[in-house]
Amino acid sequence: MGAHVTLLDRLPPEAREQLARVLPRVLPFADAATPGLPLPRLLRLSLFQVSVGMAGALMVGTLNRVMIVELHMAAWLVSVMVALPLLAAPFRALIGHRSDTHASVIGWRRVPYIWIGTMLQFGGLAIMPFALLVLTGEGQLGMAWVGHLCAGVAFLLVGAGLQTTQTTGLALATDLATEESRPRVVALMYVMLLLGMVGGGTLCSAILADFSDKKLVQVVQGAALLTIFLNVIAVWKQEARRPGRRRSKSVPAPAFRPMWRSFIAQPKVRRFLWTVGLGTAAFNMQDIVLEPYGGEILSLSVGATSALTALMAGGALLAFGVSARRLSRGADPFRVAAVGALLGLPAFSAVIFSAPLEAPWLFRSGVALIGFGGGLFAVGTLSAAMSLERPEHVGLALGAWGAVQATAGGLAVAAGGALRDGVSGLAMQGLLGEPLRQAVTGYSFVYHLEMVLLFATLVALGPLVRSITRPSPRATPQFGLAEFPG
Repeated sequence: MGAHVTLLDRLPPEAREQLARVLPRVLPFADAATPGLPLPRLLRLSLFQVSVGMAGALMVGTLNRVMIVELHMAAWLVSVMVALPLLAAPFRALIGHRSDTHASVIGWRRVPYIWIGTMLQFGGLAIMPFALLVLTGEGQLGMAWVGHLCAGVAFLLVGAGLQTTQTTGLALATDLATEESRPRVVALMYVMLLLGMVGGGTLCSAILADFSDKKLVQVVQGAALLTIFLNVIAVWKQEARRPGRRRSKSVPAPAFRPMWRSFIAQPKVRRFLWTVGLGTAAFNMQDIVLEPYGGEILSLSVGATSALTALMAGGALLAFGVSARRLSRGADPFRVAAVGALLGLPAFSAVIFSAPLEAPWLFRSGVALIGFGGGLFAVGTLSAAMSLERPEHVGLALGAWGAVQATAGGLAVAAGGALRDGVSGLAMQGLLGEPLRQAVTGYSFVYHLEMVLLFATLVALGPLVRSITRPSPRATPQFGLAEFPG
């Protein structure tokens, strides 16, 4: 590739030196830049993470509340649809493998898959608002089954696009970075993902302050156009063309099953994966009911509930910084995860008590603490997964961690909506007793169940904490979120 001339290159030398001193202080992981991958090019590449975060905030944050409260859709149906993109995440390993061995006619490996993911994401977002309107019976024909089919296809397209774009984008970032800077490069990518979620949640909150069907269509299709714009800029002239680098078909790929058996036979690995699954389910079950809870129970506006996604992402970003600092000083990653699970207990308690106390401030405080506790748990278990690796298991522990986390999160989201609907139906019919004949009962059941799951997570974590000797700072691997899934 030729030299890249940017606006920063055209600045006077004094201005460039001043920026070089200021940026590392205000931008996380600015030290990830190298002479071969300068900071402007690295930030441009990270724009694909911004588009992924924006779409995630739109679907998990804004659309689920709009579909349940404003469009009057059943929460179980919404939860299943929102869970579809999460359930596609375990296929990231296959996507990454295909991009590793693929070479297009002009010699690219990653860019074709990033483009495929971008178009899938664009197509899903383009048809999604019209599918939702048909689903609610607002279409001219009132054919609800067409809405079910089209909405399901839209969410599947967006989910497949998100996973394909993010997996191959992170692989491209890894290709471009040096071996020493790779963990910090991908860590920067994760920070940009959270910033995309915060920005997407804030933007949707502002535009949908006065909700209407027309604004909903404009927001979702605007996100589709912005996805293409950001991703094209992100990959422009990033990957060099190298014809002939395709892996020879005569060389067999390593068998997966023997490697998996060797990995799972390690001590405490099964308990570790159960811990990841339980904790992830505990923190993710509320995703589908959190914003409807704020809208239906606390009477918050669409704009106010859309801002909750940004608030939770901000808490997770703060947890990322705190846990990285603790781990760099030799903290036990399982203890970091345990602290996150413990903080989830008062967080969900605050959400539960915000309804009888009619205290939106307590609800928002609980949401921020949920993000912080969930961030600590995710970062702690990821760091533990890094320590479980052996030379013959490179990437396998992180892949198992990501697959378990994504599957548990998707199933928890789907179960959250179904449980809310089922328990609310029983309560409103008076089958649970007159004191529980309230709209809040279904929501409260989900939050109490999450607290039970957190206690189960702590029980599973106990032997892991006791079995691990506190590592020295030198023995602690450098923390960089090298394989953190979105």
